[in-house]
Amino acid sequence: MIIGIPKEIKREEKRVAITPEGVSALVAHGHRVIIESGAGLGSGMSNEAYQKAGAEVLGDVDDLWGEAELILKVKEPLDKEYGRMREGQILFTYLHLAASRELTEHMLASKVIGVAYETIQLFDNTLPLLAPMSEVAGRLAIQVGAWSLEAKNGGAGILLSGVSGVAPAKVVIIGAGIVGINACHLAVGIGANVVIMDINPARLRYIQDIFRGSVTTVMSNRANIKDQIVTADLVITSVLIPGAKAPELISSDLIRRMGPGSVIVDVAIDQGGCCETSRPTTHDDPIYAWEGVVHYCVGNMPSAVPRTSTYALTNSTLQYVLEISDKGFNRAMRDNRALRKGLNVIDGKVIHEGVGEAFELSCEKVRF
Repeated sequence: MIIGIPKEIKREEKRVAITPEGVSALVAHGHRVIIESGAGLGSGMSNEAYQKAGAEVLGDVDDLWGEAELILKVKEPLDKEYGRMREGQILFTYLHLAASRELTEHMLASKVIGVAYETIQLFDNTLPLLAPMSEVAGRLAIQVGAWSLEAKNGGAGILLSGVSGVAPAKVVIIGAGIVGINACHLAVGIGANVVIMDINPARLRYIQDIFRGSVTTVMSNRANIKDQIVTADLVITSVLIPGAKAPELISSDLIRRMGPGSVIVDVAIDQGGCCETSRPTTHDDPIYAWEGVVHYCVGNMPSAVPRTSTYALTNSTLQYVLEISDKGFNRAMRDNRALRKGLNVIDGKVIHEGVGEAFELSCEKVRF
């Protein structure tokens, strides 16, 4: 199979879809890999490294999209790339279609095959290709939250850990999935006063056990969210419904009741965000204040640490790329239930229910 890796064009996105080591594995399986010149530079991976691994480096991105049967990316296509997608071509990336009607409509019109990293799901309902970036985002959430709390950024001027004789900050984490538990790890390690909330009591018992009582676990419901949010210094929202729009858990009225200079890091912004007042921001301009509450809503947080993120991503995606490439798309989908869960659109039809529900589009069933 011909596999193409274009350079990411989303603002400030420095990750690349595969490492040179990943290319070596694909080439060893007899596949042809073409990569856009400079695609790996943001992650510290040179053209020469990819060439040594067996990839062909192309300077013309249109030629790359035109030749490739399978396109590997990190982020969803942007408007410059809409016209490059073609019928029957496989696009394998983070799509987050439920957050963008425009992208969904263009993918349907092009009849491209869209397989989303974030909706591939194992039998135990875990999301193996979302997990590595969720780990990164969870740990970064505390790092950027601490930065946002600094007075120069509009924050309340609070140190997360506190110091001798001064209480630490209160950190409230909504959602105890991979993002939430990684945020919890870092916040506890720093010495913050941590509250983590989830709708699953078994998950909360697990967290209570592994942190040995160093965090407070609270059932997530509207009343408890209200009670915890108004006294929080830093709020991390990390609720995910695979393939669907994030639930709006924090209203503008509730945010008005938060303390001046408190901070919200809305990790769920890729899927529309969990706060009524959230809007996407960038690494260049990551924060804004609404009624005195600082919001950090960067939609591609892991791109702040692109080298770590690229290696972590390739570690997880490579087995699925090899399965599609070695078996062909239809057989790979037939053999691998988790991979079938990743299929969002094909032949101009919506397949994933979360995408259909987001835009009130009918969903089709497809056989392989």
